[in-house]
Amino acid sequence: MVSGLSEIARAAGVSISTVSRVLNRRAGVNDETRQRVLAVLAEMPYTPRGLGALQRTGVIGLLVPELSNPVFPAFAEALEVRAARLGYSSLLCNTRATGAGAMGEEEYVRMLLARGVEGMVFVSPEITNVEVPLGQAPRPSYYAKLLADGVHMVFVNGATPSLDVPDVTVDEQHAGYAATRHLVELGHRRIGFVSGPARSLPSRLKRAGWAAAMEEDGLPATSDFVAHAPFGPEGGAEAVSALLDTVRPTAVICSSDHMAIGVLREAHRRGLTVPRDLSVVGFDDIPLASYCSPSLTTLAQPIEEMAAAAVDELVHRLDPDRRRRPAGNYTRVFRPRLVVRESSARPSLV
Repeated sequence: MVSGLSEIARAAGVSISTVSRVLNRRAGVNDETRQRVLAVLAEMPYTPRGLGALQRTGVIGLLVPELSNPVFPAFAEALEVRAARLGYSSLLCNTRATGAGAMGEEEYVRMLLARGVEGMVFVSPEITNVEVPLGQAPRPSYYAKLLADGVHMVFVNGATPSLDVPDVTVDEQHAGYAATRHLVELGHRRIGFVSGPARSLPSRLKRAGWAAAMEEDGLPATSDFVAHAPFGPEGGAEAVSALLDTVRPTAVICSSDHMAIGVLREAHRRGLTVPRDLSVVGFDDIPLASYCSPSLTTLAQPIEEMAAAAVDELVHRLDPDRRRRPAGNYTRVFRPRLVVRESSARPSLV
């Protein structure tokens, strides 16, 4: 570990203690110096051996995209609890934080390697946000370099067939299909899709499930019924506003509960009653979903089971004495569960 810090410090022209403060995100380093250290990390080879990593440190990295959406802290907690039960401590990284000093996923990966983590769990890794046609694999980018250097990784909701990275995933396409079938069976015929960003693979898979369910009944599944917006309540409000101003759906399914909360707010602002005027279905089953008014119908991810599967697989790959699965892609697919609450009902006019 010391030799790795020395190498970074020498290249950046700073002391080892300064490098340590940057890697541990401690105060006392000005932004110019911090950026210089991070730039050195970005230029270094990915080889973890050169940074002193992949030793038996008993530490794994947990990388989640954000903490404002309650589903990701829930994943982080479940992953951390499972890791602790197996004798591992963990470092949590928020890879899409904004503001001064924020670091991206690749910067965090380099930091974790420099700190000697044994392996990493990526929840919704950046590779799932690459704009490529469904059925085609995104460019592996730096993940392939990490694999070549012997870094052990597991993706959660980040299936990438072109990479030999174990993946634990929820069936996003089934989620879109099940949510839509629920609304169709209630009698809805004009069902909109409140999507996340167009490049988001989970949103695109849910949209595929939505379209399949709509087409089964000969219902419109054109792009007019899809509105893209950033994830979060503001994005949900923005997307449903666009749909209500154009195709006027009687129901919408949302890429996340976080977006669905924004939909509920926008419906209330417009004087619409949910579910009488607009039925709403979310995805994730965050704790707030059952406390909304009305409570939110949603598709629940089995977070604890998925987290356990991800950590278990990583630990098996870390410990040569416990490895029992041959090399090759490993994927566990979990089915989401429909949770019917107050926000969905038969349309007032069928």
